[in-house]
Amino acid sequence: MLVLFETPAGFALFKVLDEGKLSQVEDLWKEFQTTESARKVVKLKAFSKFENTAEALTAATLLVDSKPSKGLRSFLRHECEGEILAVADSKLGNAIKEKLKIECVHNNGIMELMRGLRSQLSELITGLGVQDLAPMSLGLSHSLSRFKLKFSPDKVDTMIIQAIGLLDDLDKELNTYAMRVREWYGWHFPELSKIVQDNIHYAKAVKLMGSRTNAADLDFSEILPEEVESELKEAAVISMGTEVSEHDMINIKALCDQVISLSEYRGQLFDYLRSRMNAIAPNLTVLVGELVGARLISHAGSLLNLAKQPGSTVQILGAEKALFRALKTKNQTPKYGLIFHASLIGQAAPKLKGKISRSLAAKAALAIRIDALGESQDASQGFESRAKLEARLRQLEGRALGRLAGSTKGKPKIEPYDKERKRDTHGLLTAAKTYNPAADSTIGQEQASDKKIKYEKAVETDQSLRQHDQADKKRKHEELHVEEVAVEPEKKKKKGGSKKNEIPEEAIPYQEEEPEKKKKKKKREEAISHQEDDIAVEPEKKKKKKKTEDGKENDGEEHAVESEKKKKKKKKDDVNEDEETKVLTDEIPKKKKKKDKSKTSTE
Repeated sequence: MLVLFETPAGFALFKVLDEGKLSQVEDLWKEFQTTESARKVVKLKAFSKFENTAEALTAATLLVDSKPSKGLRSFLRHECEGEILAVADSKLGNAIKEKLKIECVHNNGIMELMRGLRSQLSELITGLGVQDLAPMSLGLSHSLSRFKLKFSPDKVDTMIIQAIGLLDDLDKELNTYAMRVREWYGWHFPELSKIVQDNIHYAKAVKLMGSRTNAADLDFSEILPEEVESELKEAAVISMGTEVSEHDMINIKALCDQVISLSEYRGQLFDYLRSRMNAIAPNLTVLVGELVGARLISHAGSLLNLAKQPGSTVQILGAEKALFRALKTKNQTPKYGLIFHASLIGQAAPKLKGKISRSLAAKAALAIRIDALGESQDASQGFESRAKLEARLRQLEGRALGRLAGSTKGKPKIEPYDKERKRDTHGLLTAAKTYNPAADSTIGQEQASDKKIKYEKAVETDQSLRQHDQADKKRKHEELHVEEVAVEPEKKKKKGGSKKNEIPEEAIPYQEEEPEKKKKKKKREEAISHQEDDIAVEPEKKKKKKKTEDGKENDGEEHAVESEKKKKKKKKDDVNEDEETKVLTDEIPKKKKKKDKSKTSTE
């Protein structure tokens, strides 16, 4: 059995002297503790040295991919005829077996043998010292890492990251330069900024026109449409701008050249970015577009890092500040980040954007993993996912329309089947309803109800005011009575013999109300009774009219009318009693005034 061992200096073939020791894997390391014991197990048969560093680099890069180099194949053909070859890489052994028809072996015993050979390599290979092996391995590792960094397929997305970053910077610069052109040239021709809205067309028109006096003789058909061109020429004649010198106009035209050149370069960069995105991430490009896909890759750092993210992270990628602010303040988290600018979310209604963004993020996460880790480079999965998302969007929009058109559950209301429908109306689910002309006008009913409400409010307020006045008058009367009782004995002491002229309270006769007050009282009672009669009579009249039209009378309604009349009489009696109490309370202070007058006269 032969053992293939790769070194920085070349390939070495060792002959296994005692194959029985390979079965004792646990004790095999003891055989390589010293050089003498190692030489009893293996012996160097052949060594193929690399001629230069380039050959070593190509061989090492092919071995990383488990492929034999050209020099290795020729070396093995010459040295391994009819022998079993032990290799450290099973994939490399399969490749050698397919191409060279050499039987290869790979197991745990071979791996332990390789570790022993590595520990005693400088002693087993004559002419290869430790001082020579160390710089060789260091140089080969540097060149190999440099080659990997240069041609690694995982690092191709760095071009996309740089391109989208440059594209965003160009957009900012273009906007700044275009605004500066508008402000600068606006002093000479301010009306042009409202006529021409596009920044690039504005710069081209300024460059072609120069001074506004030249606008009438120029042809703007290549830059502007006919309507805008005619409006520009009319405005140039009556412009309110100031005059500009030739030196100033040269600088303005130079700035216009910068704007035009930057816009052209931006178009070329966008075409390059589109081609790179279609080559590296075709499925993602179909779902979200070139710009959104490139921004997602740039934000994640690489396509492989983006493929490791779940759909929920892809959905809010780019809205990290809003997410952490919402978590901190315990508010609603954002529904979308960079993915919001995708065309599918732009097509959706505002209420459906959250649902579509969640579905799109889930499909985009699958598409990214296919692009990053899959072997196929077609966009079939992306087209299939986009078709499903469009169908989902149509379904959601149809459900929303159903809610607006029908009931709240999205279905139209269906009336139940009526067995007693008429024979003439076969198409109706329910019986036809007759027209009621009495329900057309409700003016009288509304007036009566309004009158009732107003009257009840007036009665309540009147009663409350009366009660309040009565309480105040009683309180004042009691206070005056107490004062009079306290003052009278003092007056008697002072006057001494004026008892004859004083009139006792018991001797004062009860004075009836004046005739004018009685008349006012009667008028007030009559007005209240008339209002109550009007309110009660109007609904009764309507009821009687309906009875005459239908030809039916009910005894119950008469009883109701009588009961209403009784209630009205009770209300009148209550009102009369309240008025009488009021009059009595009004008369008490009058009596007191008369007493005071009589006292003064006697004095």
